[in-house]
Amino acid sequence: MANQKRLLSFLILLSLRMAMAKEVISVGVVLDFNSPVGRMAERCMSMALSDFYQENHNYNTRLALLTRDSGDDVVSAASAALDLIKNEEVQAIMGPQTSAQAKFVIQLGGKARIPIISFSATSPSLSPAQNPFFIRTAHDDSAQVKAISAIVKAYGWREIIPIYADTDYGNGLIPYLVDAFQNIDVRVPYRSVIPPSSSNTVISKELNKLKKHHKRIFIVHMAASLGSKLFVLANEAGMMKEGYAWIFTAGLSALLDPMPSKVMYSMQGVLGLRPHIPTSKKLEDFKRRLKRNLTSSKPISDRNGVNLFGLWAYDTVWALAMAVEKAGIVHSRFFKQNSSQSNVDLAALGISETGRTLRNTIRATEFRGLSGNFHLAKGQLEPSAFEIINIVGKSERIIGFWTPKRGLSQALVNGTGEVAGSISKDKLLKQPIWPGDTTDQPTKLRIGVPIKQGFVEFLKVEWLNPHTDEPTISGFSYDVFHAVLGALSFPLPYEFIPFMNENRTSLGTYDELLYQIKLQKYDAVVGDTTIVANRSTYVDFTLPYSESGVSMVVLVKNNERNNFWIFLKPLSLDLWLATFATFISTGLVIWVLEHRINSEFRGPPRQQLGTIFWFSFSTLVFAHREKVVNNWSKFVMIIWIFVVLILTQSYTASLTSMLTVQRLQPAFIDVKEIKKNGYFVGYQNGSFVKGLLTKQLNFNETILRAYNTPEEYNEALSNGSHNGGVAAIFDEIPFIKLFFAKYCSKYTMVGPTYKTGGFGFAFPQGSPLLPNISRAILNVTEDKDKLGGIEKYISSTPCEDQSATISSQSSSLDLYNFGGLFIITVVASTSSLLFHLFIFLRSHWPALNASSTDESSFGSKLLEMVKHFDRPQRSLLASPGIHPSINE
Repeated sequence: MANQKRLLSFLILLSLRMAMAKEVISVGVVLDFNSPVGRMAERCMSMALSDFYQENHNYNTRLALLTRDSGDDVVSAASAALDLIKNEEVQAIMGPQTSAQAKFVIQLGGKARIPIISFSATSPSLSPAQNPFFIRTAHDDSAQVKAISAIVKAYGWREIIPIYADTDYGNGLIPYLVDAFQNIDVRVPYRSVIPPSSSNTVISKELNKLKKHHKRIFIVHMAASLGSKLFVLANEAGMMKEGYAWIFTAGLSALLDPMPSKVMYSMQGVLGLRPHIPTSKKLEDFKRRLKRNLTSSKPISDRNGVNLFGLWAYDTVWALAMAVEKAGIVHSRFFKQNSSQSNVDLAALGISETGRTLRNTIRATEFRGLSGNFHLAKGQLEPSAFEIINIVGKSERIIGFWTPKRGLSQALVNGTGEVAGSISKDKLLKQPIWPGDTTDQPTKLRIGVPIKQGFVEFLKVEWLNPHTDEPTISGFSYDVFHAVLGALSFPLPYEFIPFMNENRTSLGTYDELLYQIKLQKYDAVVGDTTIVANRSTYVDFTLPYSESGVSMVVLVKNNERNNFWIFLKPLSLDLWLATFATFISTGLVIWVLEHRINSEFRGPPRQQLGTIFWFSFSTLVFAHREKVVNNWSKFVMIIWIFVVLILTQSYTASLTSMLTVQRLQPAFIDVKEIKKNGYFVGYQNGSFVKGLLTKQLNFNETILRAYNTPEEYNEALSNGSHNGGVAAIFDEIPFIKLFFAKYCSKYTMVGPTYKTGGFGFAFPQGSPLLPNISRAILNVTEDKDKLGGIEKYISSTPCEDQSATISSQSSSLDLYNFGGLFIITVVASTSSLLFHLFIFLRSHWPALNASSTDESSFGSKLLEMVKHFDRPQRSLLASPGIHPSINE
């Protein structure tokens, strides 16, 4: 068979040379003629050769296409290429068809230094930069990566699963896709790799695994033969219905036209990407002629329109014919032959003397072809624009375009990539029909919301129209969520699903609501959900959007102002005792210092004792009438009057506060007091606070009572623990503030604040949306104008100034607060007294010794000194205007 082909080729060349006297240049063609691409490419190349020389009949060169059938086999392709190079001495080879076949043939072309030109091997792993004699007259698959990522970003998808063939073609694109998705914060949690020889059972098993793990967004990159089986099986597995989204790459979209009707039916609602082919009169004429040729041909499956690879094959022939003529290639000086005669000896390959010139000429060739502008950049066809198509019925509907300059747009002007009119960011593409024959975007977030009976200012779910199941939702949490969505850089479709039963009442607690995310019944929960540690074991929370903390609310005692002994409360007992002792000691010190020289401090013992008490206490109101004349007395009085001033002012301020702010005095100030007496305690129904009370504060569950509304809080606290109510209610601070908005004159917060994480939105663990939502929350909460408009639900607190938190510590002043003052006055009094006594003894002890007998005891001498001390200094007392010195 091979000998017959070579003989036929020789006769063709001979007849062309004899008949036309033109320089005939042999060009090899290696294709799989059993595939749609190979059959279409062969017809298009034949028509291209005829059309080119009919239009350029004056050219001195003619191409002779020597075809070889490679089948779907790498070895056959390499063998065919080796035969063409060694035995036919072809100047270039067009093909082979697949990336796997091209990988080895490119090495042969590099060794023989002849151009290997492929219009269908699109894998990025085949690089013209690394293979100097490889030319790709098609788009590199990586050229479509930015367009794919733009589509994913436009629809706000944050997670996508690539499904691709385990071939050089399939594996080559994936690293580029993953990098592009990372740049737009899209996660690839799993890669589905399908061997090209997989049976339907193997493919179905892989699809069911994806379905089991609730994966919904897929991008398919594989050949048409494998892709057609995949979509049929996906449809049978129930993965082509509402809620799913599929995108297929350009390699598959280029071959949709020959797809059987069963495959097209299974692809309803799928999006695809393919290079944009500008319409032209020449292209339409070519399609008509091709259709006539296909209609008259025998294979039924080929009676369809031209595919993209056929157009690239057509333009490749034109580019090669132009380059051969321009380079002035002459066949007689084409190869420098080696001596070996073996058909398979790789070492015996000849080396082309003109291959480098032809390669450079092809790379520099530019013209307007059927597929658009033929322009090679770095050895491969430069992409211009891509079409985004939507499979509807048996046709492909174009819903938009992507260009490197403009990105996504709904229309192009003259195929230049210019946007036709201004397009808003949410209308980059026309409305597609998604799988399930719906216009609702897939992967719409299923957001669970709680059903609340009270505190609806945070979230309120109601049905304004009794004839519809669509709820109306409002409240602070709802508005924050909408503001967050507005701060995102991508759209995020969603639907609210109330956590309720048939009677439209709550199905359970907040913990049970959040657990639905783990059960994959909800994709998120929006509401006044608190961030606490145990919940974070099965969901992830965003950053908080409200303040945090749990506190205790108790009733205010209104009759404390009528306390009979309230005047004693400003000072603690130890401070009262210390003050009284200091009064006595100071009076005594002043009496000692003034007794001998001041007549007002003399008299009968009873009178002198009264003077001591009277003088010290009269200084309390600065009403003492006795004058002090001793300088040491004056020093002690300066210190003492300063201490008295501080004490009286502090006492006055404390008592005034108690008499005027008595409504802030709580009925209970300590959790221990409530637990000790076994009082009942309340909390909000469905809240995590119940767990805090039982596990962290060790309350017995039997004394806990659940309430729903602020009105129920008021009634329970007003009744008290002994009348069917509670002694205190524990709740989060945002709810307490709402409660105080109505009843703040009757209640107050007391005790410590138990820290929590605040309110946040909940998502599945590891959700790719979480960092984006958290960043948007920061933008909203830091914008005071925006947040102020949202807080209209919870900011209307008419008596918010009365909701101050009261410490569980006593409000009385204690000795520690004034310890420094007491130390100063004691030191001053003691030092003055000791110094005065020292002076007295030093001046009178010698005289006493001289007048006493030797037999006198020390006690008797000391008694004499006391008697002497009691005697006045008359000279000083007689002259009131003369004051004794300190050294009297």
